[in-house]
Amino acid sequence: MAPRRIHITGAAGSGTTTLGRALAATTGALHLDTDDVYWLPTDPPFREKRPIPDRLAMLDEALGGADRWVLTGSLIRWGDPLIPRFDLVVFLHIPPALRLERLRAREAERYGAEALAPGGAMHATHHAFLDWAEAYDVGARVSRNLEAHNAWLARLPCPVLRIEGDTAVEDRVRRVLSFRRIEGRAWQG
Repeated sequence: MAPRRIHITGAAGSGTTTLGRALAATTGALHLDTDDVYWLPTDPPFREKRPIPDRLAMLDEALGGADRWVLTGSLIRWGDPLIPRFDLVVFLHIPPALRLERLRAREAERYGAEALAPGGAMHATHHAFLDWAEAYDVGARVSRNLEAHNAWLARLPCPVLRIEGDTAVEDRVRRVLSFRRIEGRAWQG
């Protein structure tokens, strides 16, 4: 039987939300993204963090009533109370240059090229975000980085499926759905 409660994590731009949506569509699972509870609604978005107890309460309520769910995003440094609920954690890692290219495209689509251009309303915020995202693979100057993710993954009691490289969403869905546990040990089908 395929896992029913899946957490998908990785660096910004690695495809966690895209994979989560595809898995939810394929299985009929509820899909939630941590950004939806992590941030308070602001305009522009992603300015103010919601208090941790409120984030956890929102996720607890949403996940508690669902038989099958996919949670995407990062829980590092705040989401450990959710760990016992996971049947499987999927970690996505793609080349940094590709991640940054995806993030630039996503930001341009989200805010418009004019807002991101020098003198634009989102220029400084956009570049600060890209600097933060780039630091993920190269060091510990940000709290959410590859080293922190690997340390968090190493202490999970559930299986972890690592998907490396730029693979098609359909291939990623197939790998997650074919993942099995036998006699307490994980293996991929």
